[in-house]
Amino acid sequence: MEEKLKAFSRLLNIMDDLREKCPWDRKQTLTSLRNLTIEETYELADAILNNDLDEVKEEIGDIMLHMVFYAKIADEKGAWDIADALNAVCEKLIHRHPHIYGDVKVRDEQEVKANWEKLKMKEGKKSVLSGVPQSLPAMVKAYRMQEKTKQVGFEWENSDQVWEKVEEEIQEFRQAKSVSDKEEEFGDVLFSLINYARFEGIDPETALEKVNRKFKKRFEFIEKNASKPLENMTLEEMDELWVRAKRK
Repeated sequence: MEEKLKAFSRLLNIMDDLREKCPWDRKQTLTSLRNLTIEETYELADAILNNDLDEVKEEIGDIMLHMVFYAKIADEKGAWDIADALNAVCEKLIHRHPHIYGDVKVRDEQEVKANWEKLKMKEGKKSVLSGVPQSLPAMVKAYRMQEKTKQVGFEWENSDQVWEKVEEEIQEFRQAKSVSDKEEEFGDVLFSLINYARFEGIDPETALEKVNRKFKKRFEFIEKNASKPLENMTLEEMDELWVRAKRK
């Protein structure tokens, strides 16, 4: 523990130095750091999918720096400091884990999640969906909203029912005529598929990203092994290379 506290103290001291002495660091604001933080978060997500623990370590360090940076700016404004932020999350964790820090009994993780949402509502949240950020990617947002509403009982009983909904939405999409109707029905198809994935224990965002990477790798194989420019190849010729890429 002492070494961990020492390392965190070192980061805080370096942040103080940078904010005082570095022209770039002095210029930064909460807003200017926002996009950089988003980029660092995606880099961490990539490292996790790559299962590269060394890279995960590096990206966690970068994100930790950003968190300390935000706290430093807030401290300069007289709003709060890093200790306030850490103590606040500690108090929240204690309050939302009465089965650990109180006398509440739970049977499994589902009860833990349900209690968590009930406690959030008691804290003044107006909706169980209020904790889902508007700027989340649409697929992640759909998954999170479904997870949230599940905690208050808004949920199918089994995956067969969910799959019936998928088939129903696909049929409605096929019957749609106008572009706007097709767009709406296609959204319903995606939403229902995400729900089915959730029932099957699949993270749809991760599943799609793995397919993206697979597609990229196979198409790059086509580009690398094509005997002529792709625009001069037939689909059959490219598909032959695609099959070779799959075998590899």
